Amino acid sequence: MLHSPRLTSLALTIAMVLGAPLARAAEPTKPTAVPATTVSAAASAKAPLPLDELRTFAEVMDRIKAAYVEPVDDKTLLENAIKGMLSNLDPHSAYLGPEDFQELQESTSGEFGGLGIEVGMEDGFVKVVSPIDDTPASRAGIEAGDLIVKINGQPTRGQTMTEAVDKMRGKIGEKITLTLVRDGGTPFDVTLARAVIQVKSVKSQLLEDGYGYIRITQFQVKTGEEVGKALAKLRKDNGKKLRGLVLDLRNNPGGVLQSAVEVADHFLTKGLIVYTKGRIANSELRFSADPADASEAVPLVVLINGGSASASEIVAGALQDQKRGVLMGTDSFGKGSVQTVLPLNNDRALKLTTALYYTPNGRSIQAQGIVPDIEVRQAKLTAEQDTENFKEADLQGHLGNGNGGADRPTSNAKRKERPQDNDFQLSQALSLLKGLSITHSK
Repeated sequence: MLHSPRLTSLALTIAMVLGAPLARAAEPTKPTAVPATTVSAAASAKAPLPLDELRTFAEVMDRIKAAYVEPVDDKTLLENAIKGMLSNLDPHSAYLGPEDFQELQESTSGEFGGLGIEVGMEDGFVKVVSPIDDTPASRAGIEAGDLIVKINGQPTRGQTMTEAVDKMRGKIGEKITLTLVRDGGTPFDVTLARAVIQVKSVKSQLLEDGYGYIRITQFQVKTGEEVGKALAKLRKDNGKKLRGLVLDLRNNPGGVLQSAVEVADHFLTKGLIVYTKGRIANSELRFSADPADASEAVPLVVLINGGSASASEIVAGALQDQKRGVLMGTDSFGKGSVQTVLPLNNDRALKLTTALYYTPNGRSIQAQGIVPDIEVRQAKLTAEQDTENFKEADLQGHLGNGNGGADRPTSNAKRKERPQDNDFQLSQALSLLKGLSITHSK
C-alpha cells in the first residue's frame, strides 16, 4: 500500500510517466486532463500574450503558404508549430498525435508493435538506450549504446526521434535494415523483421540454492504486482527463506511512477521512497513505504548501469538512501523528471514535463544519475578448463575421512550453465551476497 498524505484526488488521476528519452515510453492507463480551475489559476499569473510575436507567427504562416515550393495547409502548419513548441522545451515533452498517443497507451500494457528497441538522441543520431529482452532487436545482437545512423539506407541525422521511430515501426513481419555504429567503429547493417513486442517486465529464478534473481526490464502498470509474485515464487522454489537476492535494473529505461514506488515498497518497511517537486501544487507528491515486507529483509544487491533510467533510478535511489541494499555496477542514466500525459481533443495528447523527482535524502538524479556503492564494469568471462586430474580420494587405497565423512573424488560431470557464468556483474553480485551471508550468519 502507498502512503501519500499530500496526494489529492486530482493528483491521483494525473498520468505520471517516467522513462529515458524513449520512442516507446511507459504511461498510466487512465490519463486525464488538468481541470479548468487549475489551468485558469496558472494562466492568471502569466503576462498577457505577446502581440508582436503573434503577429510575426501569423505573418510567417502567410509567407509559407504563399511562397513555399509546395502547397501547405493550415492544419499541417499548426501541428508542426505545436510539435516545435513542445520539442524545444526539453527532450521529453512532446505533442502526441493519435497514433503516438495510442502507442503510448499500448506500451504500458506490455504489448506493442516494433523492433524492441528503446532509443534516445545523441549528437543528432538515434542512439539505442537498450534492446528489450526476447525481441527481434535483442536476438539480432543490437546493444545499448549503438548508434542508428541509417534506416533502410536513409540517414537518421537531421531527423527527429519521432520521425526515426515512425520509420522503424510498420507492418508486422516486414523486414527493415538498420545501419549501426558501435563504439566508433565501422558501420554495419542488421536486418530484422518487425514483430508484436510482448514485454515481460519481470523475470525471476534461483541462481543457486538460497540465492534468488529478479530482473525488471521496464516498469509497467502491473510490475509491482509481478515483483510480489516473483518474491513469493522464489521463496517457494527455495523451500525456505532466501539467503540473498539480486535485483537487476540494468538497461531498464523506466516506466510508470506508481509501479516504481510499489517495487521499492516490497523491500522497505518505513520511510520515504520518492517525492516530486514542480511549479504547480498538484505536481508535488510524496510516497512512503508500507510496514509490510514482502522481501523478508533478505540481503539485497541491486545492479544498475548506464541504461538504468528514471523509474529504475527511483528504486535504486530509495534502496540506497534507506541503506536497504548494496548498489553495484556503473553510473545510471540520469533522468530525474516526471512527465504528465494530458489528453486533448481528437485522440491527441501532450506529454509535458511537470516535475522533478528526488530520492529520500533529497538528491535530484537529473543529469547526474545514481552512483553505485561498488563500481563493477561489465567484462567478458572466459571459463578455463579444470586442470585437476586427481584428488586424494581418487588414489587407490587412500585412507578414509577421520570423522567418517564421505569421499569427494574428482567429478567429471558437466555443470549446467547458469546466468552468472557469463555475466561478470551478476557473478560479482552473487559473490558479495555469499560473503554477506557468511559474515552475518549466526
